[in-house]
Amino acid sequence: MLEIRNIYKTFNPGTVNEKVALNGLSLTLEEGDFVTVIGGNGAGKSTMLNAIAGAWSVDEGQILIDGEDVTRLPEHKRAKFLGRVFQDPMTGTAATMGIEENLALAKRRGCLRTLRPGIKKSEREEYKELLKILDLGLEDRLTSKVGLLSGGQRQALTLLMATLKKPKLLLLDEHTAALDPKTAAKVLETTETIINREHLTTLMITHNMKDAIAHGNRLIMMMEGKVILDIRGEEKKKLTVEELLHKFEQASGGEFSNDKAILG
Repeated sequence: MLEIRNIYKTFNPGTVNEKVALNGLSLTLEEGDFVTVIGGNGAGKSTMLNAIAGAWSVDEGQILIDGEDVTRLPEHKRAKFLGRVFQDPMTGTAATMGIEENLALAKRRGCLRTLRPGIKKSEREEYKELLKILDLGLEDRLTSKVGLLSGGQRQALTLLMATLKKPKLLLLDEHTAALDPKTAAKVLETTETIINREHLTTLMITHNMKDAIAHGNRLIMMMEGKVILDIRGEEKKKLTVEELLHKFEQASGGEFSNDKAILG
């Protein structure tokens, strides 16, 4: 479903602020893979997601989604393939619009607009059923302004909106990092439910090693713009934080220094 072939990205080339963000990165995801991504600050995790989404073009290499070369496609033309949730719960929804209106916008993404009524009765029933998955009581608050919801509620709604029209690839960029631990755990549980139900191919960045181990069928660790570890299947199921740190030290030749990731 995703092929990243030897991509490079350097910011501010030829200046004192030159930064090699992606350095010959290659990665392949099969349909239905749920891959957690971990690595220290500056490892290239978010740069990789932005390159996939087309937020900027890569200097070299290719990116293919479901066999289609999107390397030179602008961001808005890649949007039909992707669902994305960012770290900030406030960025994925329209605060002044109601819950049902936000869901309607997500459902109509990429469709021609007409002069028909905005939201039909049948749609409201559909949205109520979808919102029940979140287990947050939002199905009884369809007309409530999204700006009145908590950060966790907004992030859960954003996740639902990002997957309402099944994307070929779901990108989660530390989407629970700004939430308190209890809310983050709830959003992660919802994430797992939606991914499994829809059989979504997913890349999820996290700074929490425990979450990276507990979720998904594959775990990759990045360093200096490339993948240095790729753990999957039974090996991942049996993995511990201590073993992961040991594998990192073997692969990188140094210690993993991100306390936030180790401590969760």
